[in-house]
Amino acid sequence: MMPSILPIVDEGLGNSAYLVDLGDRRALVLDPSRDPSPYLAVAERRGLVIAYVAETHLHADFVSGSRELAAQGAQVLAAAAGGIEFPHRGLVDGEEVDLGRLRLRAVGTPGHTPEHLSYVLLDGSEPVALFSGGSLLVGAVARTDLIAPERTEELARALWRSLQDRILSLPDDLAVYPTHGAGSFCSAPAGTARTTTIGAEKAANPLLAVPDEDAFVNALLGGLGSYPSYFLRMREVNRVGPDVYGAKPPALAALGVEQVSRLLDAGAILVDVRPVEHFAAGHVSGALAIPLRPAFASWLGWLADPDRPLVFVLDPDQDRTDLTRQALKVGYHHLAGELAGGVAAWEAAGHPARHVRLVPAAEVVGPMLDVRQDAEFEEGHLPGARHVELGAIPLEIADLDAGGSVTVMCGHGERAMTGASLLARAGRSEVAVAVGGPDDWAAAHGRPLHTGR
Repeated sequence: MMPSILPIVDEGLGNSAYLVDLGDRRALVLDPSRDPSPYLAVAERRGLVIAYVAETHLHADFVSGSRELAAQGAQVLAAAAGGIEFPHRGLVDGEEVDLGRLRLRAVGTPGHTPEHLSYVLLDGSEPVALFSGGSLLVGAVARTDLIAPERTEELARALWRSLQDRILSLPDDLAVYPTHGAGSFCSAPAGTARTTTIGAEKAANPLLAVPDEDAFVNALLGGLGSYPSYFLRMREVNRVGPDVYGAKPPALAALGVEQVSRLLDAGAILVDVRPVEHFAAGHVSGALAIPLRPAFASWLGWLADPDRPLVFVLDPDQDRTDLTRQALKVGYHHLAGELAGGVAAWEAAGHPARHVRLVPAAEVVGPMLDVRQDAEFEEGHLPGARHVELGAIPLEIADLDAGGSVTVMCGHGERAMTGASLLARAGRSEVAVAVGGPDDWAAAHGRPLHTGR
């Protein structure tokens, strides 16, 4: 009988963890993120205790929740080759773990990472599920360039062999539960659905339709885009083991205006997480705008220095717990607090507020900077638009700080406002933000967008 497998999806990072009901009031969780509360809540609702937590690989895109669940009594299962420094059971290819009625078989599938394991869940001798982690995804595979540039092709070739020799030999009707999915920077290319079967991927996955290993490597490497800079430090955080916070993250301290001023003078970063319209209406000079939404963690990890204290500006009704959980799951610990009273308190203390002009996308004219990802830009952009991905703005700020007015555009306005705040922090004053995206401009003007570069 097929066990109950419950996906727990992180929409912001595009990842899925899975809770497996082992049938004896115990549960297994695969690839959990740092905050243990979603997994504990699902287990509690079903009357289960989380007995095991399995990691498919050392994650680059989030801080693992294994230590958090281990603190609640779970045994950690992970690749012996990963060199994890906290208590766990290290597994090698072919090793099986007795889960009671079910068994879990480790399958060595290097590629996305060198130590990568996939897991086949067995009921007796019958495979009932494959937890593929970052090997086989829905319509894609995971990228192989997150370890070191000189190892990208080597790992791509290892991934081809893992797929051909270890994964695609499994039954066509076997359900596949990947960790990375739609919206994940680890997926190449990004898919839409989150689960699949071996047979469906054989039939429709374009990276499996190539004739040989060389073609696979060329196709995979040709489809790799950029990824957040924090990816480069997460593997080591997960190998050593993050601090344990428990189900309730630390609260944000309320900081007065003078406290915030001193922190900023000492090098802290002020992150304004309010909606685009509120930031535009008035914000503290030098603030980095990253609206609080599911994608907040990715952009914080891409743009903020993890070694500098963070001070936040929020609206009264925004979720402080969500903010701290998102910051912690990408490795940000120096959360100094929030500006008590917000921008109103800042202005009341005699500090001027800055403003950003908002422009409907349909009315954009003149110099325009498109900050979407490369693939988005190539699919369609305004004629004459300059393009720099949002994550690359800090690296290209010297070329962008050319004076004169510019309107920043993305697909809706959130990334555009972040880009505008980066330009303002660098001293550029005449910056506007488009509300909406290229499709809105095209619809209003009855003109096609430009494609390609």
